[in-house]
Amino acid sequence: MLNATVEPSREVVLVRHGETEWSAAGRHTGRTDVPLTEGGRRQAVRLADCLSRWSFARVLVSPLGRATETAKLAGFASAMEPTSDLMEWDYGDYEGRTTPDIRAERPGWNLWREGVLGGETVEQVGRRADRVIEVVRAGEGDVALFAHGHILRVLAARWIGLPADFGSRFGLDTATVCVLGYERDTPVIRRWNEACDDR
Repeated sequence: MLNATVEPSREVVLVRHGETEWSAAGRHTGRTDVPLTEGGRRQAVRLADCLSRWSFARVLVSPLGRATETAKLAGFASAMEPTSDLMEWDYGDYEGRTTPDIRAERPGWNLWREGVLGGETVEQVGRRADRVIEVVRAGEGDVALFAHGHILRVLAARWIGLPADFGSRFGLDTATVCVLGYERDTPVIRRWNEACDDR
């Protein structure tokens, strides 16, 4: 279990990237570098206002284009620190496919239970999330993490000491903000899936 006896970072702000064509269509988007749509770019710009209340000590970003573009458009171009541990789940043979499409071959398939063929297991994604959490907890000040839906859901589960597959319980829309923090020395989820516009 991750050590949570100290409180080195007051708040950790999770930011999911803006909309892409694949996210809008429900296609599993792991390592394919799908760009933001025009709507996704507008979402990313609006994130700047939502994030203006923080002065981040660090801004860690997935190196995939949709996450780095979101961070840049939100005003963090000069602060970004890419880390491969924030890349999205490697969906292997299921990359680019929708859940109904996969279920035509594997009835009842669930990503969190059955996993993928030729990609990462949920436990492997969890280990990457744990490494990010260790980096965050080793520093001081608030930290922003710009990344992807499933890795951020896994990270939230691991933050509060749950197994990685409990990320299935945390729905997360594009261009939303979540806040992790502490209640005294207990890791908690303070806010979840908050949009920065009036959709």
